[in-house]
Amino acid sequence: MKALTFDRFGGPEVLVYRDVADPIPTAGQALVRLRAIGLNFADVYRRQGHYHLAGDPPWIAGYEGSGEIISAPADSAFSVGDRVAFADAPFANAELVAVDVDRLIPLPDDIPHETAAALLLQGLTAQYLIRDSYSLRRDDTALVHAAAGGVGQLLVQLAKAAGARVIALASTEAKCDAARRAGADATSTYDGDWIARVQGFAANGIDVAFDSVGRTVHDSLRAVRTGGAVVFYGMAGGDPEPVDPRVLMDGSKTLTGGDLWNVLRTAHDRRTRAAELFDAVRRGDLDVSIDSRFALSDGAAAHAHLESRRALGKVLLIP
Repeated sequence: MKALTFDRFGGPEVLVYRDVADPIPTAGQALVRLRAIGLNFADVYRRQGHYHLAGDPPWIAGYEGSGEIISAPADSAFSVGDRVAFADAPFANAELVAVDVDRLIPLPDDIPHETAAALLLQGLTAQYLIRDSYSLRRDDTALVHAAAGGVGQLLVQLAKAAGARVIALASTEAKCDAARRAGADATSTYDGDWIARVQGFAANGIDVAFDSVGRTVHDSLRAVRTGGAVVFYGMAGGDPEPVDPRVLMDGSKTLTGGDLWNVLRTAHDRRTRAAELFDAVRRGDLDVSIDSRFALSDGAAAHAHLESRRALGKVLLIP
């Protein structure tokens, strides 16, 4: 089979599209022919040597995709030809991938492969943020950092569907426009005194800030109201400075972290939560934004595009 690989760390130029041996499923695994693959910043970090990697060089990155079953264990719930997707199985940047059956998510006929590959990882993240990390309530005011990104746009939409008022932060006016299209009630760039601006949009104060930038955690704590909360779930802009717990005490504020893999613990977790996302797509509560599609053989160009931070929505690799 063909796969997008790398055997040293570096920029997009280290990626090589080459022939590799077909994966051999072990007990409890199904073999999947991929139709669409989700590209994520975690794949960039792996290529750079800053994130965990499975296997040995030449490495195959990628953890998210959608396709059809080629073979499956006889005692599993899957059969040859079944449409499936996954968000947490390694070696997905390839034509074929062996996936543990408990990580497979049945894909309904009315959900396209590209939609699934663009939705699952980031949609499941947005979902747990407003459900598990912070229980978002109707009429809450939520501040969403990096609101034009893949998680950000889905988070804006899910928050609006939950009845919240959403204030979106983005790096450029074009990205603010994307956040408004996703449903944000108000937007701001990070220029100047953005804390004062976003507070001015919230008559009763900001209840929760969802911060994936990292270095802005202290700013988020200043932005939320007395008794408000900050959910820290990413470091796209750099590591945060340590937080003195007296800051939390003085404002009766809460700082919590979140990680998807602490939520997706079982096959039931994956499948029921994914089914809710598929229902949200059907209802029109979620519009899955696909920025661009690259052939898997053009994976280096896809990585460069994602790293440019020009993408407004998901970047897909197509085998």
